[in-house]
This record gives sequence, C-alpha cells and structure tokens, in this order.
Amino acid sequence: MTEGQQKRFAEYTANKSDSPAARRLAALFDDGKFTEIGSGLSKQGKPAGVVTGYGLVNGSPAYAFIQDSAAMGGAVSGEHSAKICRLLELAARGGVPVIGVYDSKGAFVEDGAAALNAYSEIMGALANLSGVVPTVSVIAGVCSGCMALTALSADYTVMTKDGELYAEASADSSPEAAAEKGLISDIAGDIDGAFEKVRTYLSLMPLNNLSAAPEFDYADSGKASFDSPEDAAASLADADSLTEISPMFGSASGTYLCTVGGAAAGIVTVGKKGEKLCGCDFSKIARFVRLCDAYGLPIITVIDCEGADTSCGCGARNFMKLSGAYAEATAPKIALITGNASGSVFVALAGKNTGADAVFALPSAVISPMAPEAAVEFLWHDRLKGAADLAAARNELVKEYCETLGSAVDAAEKGAVDEVVSESEVRSMVISTVEISAGKRLNKRLPKKHSILPC
Repeated sequence: MTEGQQKRFAEYTANKSDSPAARRLAALFDDGKFTEIGSGLSKQGKPAGVVTGYGLVNGSPAYAFIQDSAAMGGAVSGEHSAKICRLLELAARGGVPVIGVYDSKGAFVEDGAAALNAYSEIMGALANLSGVVPTVSVIAGVCSGCMALTALSADYTVMTKDGELYAEASADSSPEAAAEKGLISDIAGDIDGAFEKVRTYLSLMPLNNLSAAPEFDYADSGKASFDSPEDAAASLADADSLTEISPMFGSASGTYLCTVGGAAAGIVTVGKKGEKLCGCDFSKIARFVRLCDAYGLPIITVIDCEGADTSCGCGARNFMKLSGAYAEATAPKIALITGNASGSVFVALAGKNTGADAVFALPSAVISPMAPEAAVEFLWHDRLKGAADLAAARNELVKEYCETLGSAVDAAEKGAVDEVVSESEVRSMVISTVEISAGKRLNKRLPKKHSILPC
C-alpha cells in the first residue's frame, strides 16, 4: 500500500463507529457491538448524517440506522437516503427487523427538489417492508415534516421525553400529544429506556412474516380475575409478559403483546366500565389486529362492552375499519366474552364468520342482539303495564332476560358460542386453542388486489 493509500485509508477509518451517533446506536445491540456499513458515503466531503449497521438484538439479527444531528444536522440528502435505502434493501433480502432512530433537523435544503426525492425513496422502501419484517421507530430528537411521516409508518414507534414530532411547525410536538393522538406506541424517559422497550417488542415478534412466532418457557400469572377486561388480560397472559401498546390512546380498550402458554400472542380488551367504545378505540384495535395478522400472531379478544358510539362520521367509519380488520385477518382469532356483548360489537369481534375461530363465554356473560334494556322494551313492554314501580319492574325483567334469552348458555344452545366455561377453566381452554390453531391455513379470501374497506 502506497503512502497516499495509507493516508486515505487512515482518513476513512478515523471516525468509523466512533461518532457520538454510532456510540448511541451501539447501546441497542447485544454487548454494545454492531457492524457499521456504508461509513464511507459522504456529502460534500462530510459524513452523510446517518449511521447504518447490523448486529444482534436479543440474540437475533437486526438492522438499524440512526440519524446524526451532529453531522450536518442529520439533514436528509441523496446520500443520506442512499445509506438508509441500502440498509432497508438488505433487511428485505434477509428477512430481518429494522430499527430507525430519528434525530434530524430536516432536509438538506441546498439539494432543492432532490431532497424531496430522497424522502420519497426512504418512504417507498419502508412501505415495501411493512408487514414483511418488523419495523421500529425511535424518535430521540427532532423528527419533523416528511421524516415524521416516515417514522410513523413503522409497526412500533417509541418516543423519548425530549423528542419532538410534528408534520407542521405549529403543532404540539410533545410525546404526550403524540401518544394521546395515537401516533406513537409508547413513551420512554431517554434513549436507553426506548431501546429497552424496543428489545421487549422485538422479543415478542417473529423475524419476518414467514417465520414462526417465538416461543418461551412460561409460568402462570397466578391471577384468575375476570372482573374487567384488563384483569382478564392479566389472567390469560403468562406471568410478567404483558406489554401494552398505545396505552394513552383509546381509553375504553387495550392492546397487548404477550405470551400465552409460552407462545407469542396479541390480546385485545374491549370495554371499560362506564365508557362506550369510540372512534379512537376502533382505530387503535384495527391497527393492532392488522399488526398481529401480518405476523401470524394469535388474536385473543376479551369483550365486556357497554356499547359502541358510532354517532359521528369518524366513529362509524372507524368501526367499519375495525370490523374489516377482524374479518380479513387470517391469524387464529379467539373471542372470550366475560360480560356484555351485544349487537354489532358481538358480530364484528366475536361473530364466527367475521371476528373469531373460537368463541368462549363465562356463565355470567350476556349476549344479545341489542342492549338488554332495549330488548326488554321490545319484547316484554306489555309486562310493564300497570306496574306500581316501573323502574323496579323493568330491572326485574332485565335480570330475567339476562338469565334466559340473553344468557351465555342460551347463546351456546343457538350456536353463537362454542363453549361456556368457568373462570378456572378459561386460561387452559385458551392455551389449548392457541396450540391447536397454530397451523391454521384456511383462507376464505377471494382473489383480489386489496379491499377498499374504510381506512
């Protein structure tokens, strides 16, 4: 090697894997080690503002990139895009998850319209990966404009307390605002906390949509309470395995990744005392169901719902999005009715031809074409005539209806429920159903490009 070659090589290797951004990214990987790629690509003789590489996360391979706000502000240029797109191409070839860490001041303005093309290249590459390999975004600095749209296209997005997310400069950029709008999946105190959440998330996901879901040794949670959907989720999941997704969005529902009998699964809780489901709940659940379905994770839906509010156009449209997500999902679907399930909620989430492959109900569950109070008025209004205490008489009839026509046993006798099970039997029943349905392959979909259900 000549003296000139030695000098160029020394310049090339001087800062490789030793920039602040590279050291930041290293904390994501096992033992703090990763292999950087594309380190020589530069913009006007300076680093391209992004570090890319691969390594092991939880013992499994993963690709990752981190924008480097200390290098040209992490500005997105053609070279910046080229590094990220090369990484995404390799991830697609290998069927390996991708984590993006966002911290950029925006576009490289000097590139003019070419900067817009750089954004579109990244967006297009990520869109091709969606549903193929798990994609994760960590917003650990400024993430604005087109890059905000790119980051939010990931399956799972976590934001640090000092992160900023906005498409328009006038918008509230705080993580709390993003979480309440359902834009992000979770909030972490700092980047180390964010990486810990990423590791937990990836541990519950397969490497890609053709890989089997991960399996683990497990222990029972030791809980057996079904007083609320949240209690039911904790009782069904293995000990210490529940990871809630988007906890600040859609207050009457819950979405959780977990293990059930050692197998990775998704649990959806539908309903909260004193609240009806709203458009936010519908949107949140639909997105989660599509996530689980993309990677073949069983979907367990726990229902105790006081009804659905579809009075506004947004609510009705999002409810259609929800029902479409369940109807199209080909992953194993299990419905457990622990309380009230009536009308369209039952049809969409527990109907045998739409929401569920197996439907279980507790003996205390109430399953009805309409709310029990409305059913009593419709069926037995004449029995209320002449009652000295109308309210008391109506309550008695509602109780009678819930014990007869609206009971879980009556639903089982009419084929709407597969089994009525006691609380002590529920977990073992769900585990055995997850096991037996692991090889589910029936697909009733007719040939088509895609549906045009509301989205």
